[in-house]
Amino acid sequence: MSASRDRILGDIGKTLGGRVQDRMAEAERRIGSPRAGVIPARGQGDRLAVFISEARLADATIDEARGAAEVPARVAGYLAGHSVAGIIKAAPGLKTIPWREQSGLDVAFGAAEPSDAVGVSGAFAGIAETGTVMLLSGPECPTTLAFLPETHIVVLDAGRIVGAYEDAWARLRVERPNAMPRSVNWITGPSRTADIEQTLFLGAHGPRRLHIVIVRDQEA
Repeated sequence: MSASRDRILGDIGKTLGGRVQDRMAEAERRIGSPRAGVIPARGQGDRLAVFISEARLADATIDEARGAAEVPARVAGYLAGHSVAGIIKAAPGLKTIPWREQSGLDVAFGAAEPSDAVGVSGAFAGIAETGTVMLLSGPECPTTLAFLPETHIVVLDAGRIVGAYEDAWARLRVERPNAMPRSVNWITGPSRTADIEQTLFLGAHGPRRLHIVIVRDQEA
């Protein structure tokens, strides 16, 4: 470490009331042994039912598929019901879904472009207490899919619905202990604002529609 850097860090440490190294060590300790916050009771019952109820309150629409093979038909049906062309840009992490077996769908994989009308993402988790989906940035789930297209469709495994945000963070720490994403996006309903004369306007900063396809086990 250079003398100038050492001096700067020392000055910062004095301002903070302790050595910077001590603060860094404390931060590492807290990251390694995170303490859970308050866990609301609302999401601790029937998580699936609560998630669906809360997501609908936030103006998201919900469909359910029995297995991944049903997802293309559910997506095609939703798009047809909203008179949206069946041309979609999907996350590379969803390539295992048999999209090409569904007539009327034209699917490409990768990051969304401004011209894409429909983006399809895979969710890492769903949060029952608020009907929120948790998306992780990365090559398998480009962030642009959730923000550029007017219609955003999220594929969510029912087994990945947790009660609270703390539960989702805990799951992420377990599943990706050494590969945290650059960003985590929490999405609750479509984009909206009421800044203009307190009139609710959908699609202000992102998609006008959020549709969640919950994939359940075929036996469920």
